[in-house]
Amino acid sequence: MITRRAVTISLAILAAATAGCGGGDDDAGGEADAPIRGQTITVWNNEFQPDRLQATQAILDDFTAKTGVKTKQVPVPEDQFSTLMTNAAAGGDLPDVVLATPVGDSQSFAREELFDAKAAQAVVDKLGPDTFSKKALDIVSADGVATGVPSDGWGQLLIYRKDLFEKAGLPEPKTLDDVRVAAAKLNTPKLAGITLATKAGDGFTAETFEHVALAAGCELVDDSGKVTFDSPPCVDALKRYGELATKYSVKGAQDVDSTRGTYFAGRAAMMFWSPFLLDGMAGLRSDTKPSCPECKKDPDYLAKNSGLVGPLAGAGGEPTQFGSVSTFNIGMDTNTKAAQALVEFMMTDGYVRWLGLSPQGKYPVRAGDKADPEKYSEAWANLESGVDKKAPLSESYSEESIASLGEGVERFERWGFAQGQGALIGALSGEQPVASAVAEVIGGKDPAQAAKETQATVDEIKTGLE
Repeated sequence: MITRRAVTISLAILAAATAGCGGGDDDAGGEADAPIRGQTITVWNNEFQPDRLQATQAILDDFTAKTGVKTKQVPVPEDQFSTLMTNAAAGGDLPDVVLATPVGDSQSFAREELFDAKAAQAVVDKLGPDTFSKKALDIVSADGVATGVPSDGWGQLLIYRKDLFEKAGLPEPKTLDDVRVAAAKLNTPKLAGITLATKAGDGFTAETFEHVALAAGCELVDDSGKVTFDSPPCVDALKRYGELATKYSVKGAQDVDSTRGTYFAGRAAMMFWSPFLLDGMAGLRSDTKPSCPECKKDPDYLAKNSGLVGPLAGAGGEPTQFGSVSTFNIGMDTNTKAAQALVEFMMTDGYVRWLGLSPQGKYPVRAGDKADPEKYSEAWANLESGVDKKAPLSESYSEESIASLGEGVERFERWGFAQGQGALIGALSGEQPVASAVAEVIGGKDPAQAAKETQATVDEIKTGLE
């Protein structure tokens, strides 16, 4: 049964999206022996920024030239994707292909049978499962079947000031204890030891905390699917995070913009953030330029003096990293063969250009093909990032920092997905109870009590899905 999501959208956007659908009306759609030349398929693109739409269209045009299949690209604003999908399903007009689907949505819509998981798995099997990151496949799969074809990913980073660490005689922070020790030593009235996400009910706070919690050994659910947020490791993670925020971070509710702004201004020694800021930190875009005192003379001063740490370890544990994976998805009961052909094209002939839309935030989860296992990862390393200026990340970041972007691909972790609880994780993104618990601990609540209350909330949400 399709569950409607109560989100209001503009009629103009809905009309634009649904007008391009109708792949399922083609008599040949979905037939195993159906010829695809001459068909037209609808492609929804969650990378809806104008420059990325234009770059994607060039890839789609090449696909048309090669296969004879025409495409209709429809931009889909990220905050309206779920509602557009639900309305398209209700009208019998699902898109043939969806690009850049967040993994939570991939799992949820496959569960609701709006995405064709079997069709996606068939593409993975044809390309070769061993050519994909195993972790990426695990995250996007449910019951051993890929809900979508994993296209790219990014891992949460600890970004730190190498110059300040060297001056203080501190080693590279590789563990949670290293982070705490460095934050305490570098914290001054003019410099925060770390700038940390603290806003209640915020997705960025949830992501940042999950990265820390994973390193602390905290799992939201166990292998049986039981919610375990009141476990000692999760209580410890809340305590650690609360201590960092109250003692060494900027006061007040901090979010994705304020944490970046504090670090870019040179007023923090560390922060947790995604690699999407790397082009801005290198001075390659005008909307998020560093403003530190040294940056006036040297625009990429911060980039050259910042270290990047991907996988982070807790006490005696293996390093882990919060990882986000995007997928290419195929609509249920649409032009399946043509849709599969496009997804295969996007993962082969068009793959490097797709990664080039935003190389700093699109690391290849398919490193190569059977003939050349490193084909795509090597090509990615030479892609240019930036908006107002273009340059390879290697011009501003060290070889070690660039390598750290790929280290986590085989160590990406996400709560719930490996335990078959992808639908629960998707449901939690609305209420964000974990982010609220973090804010409450920072506000003075006992970590054990916050964990207990969050456990009850997550249990209630989980029960509602059963």
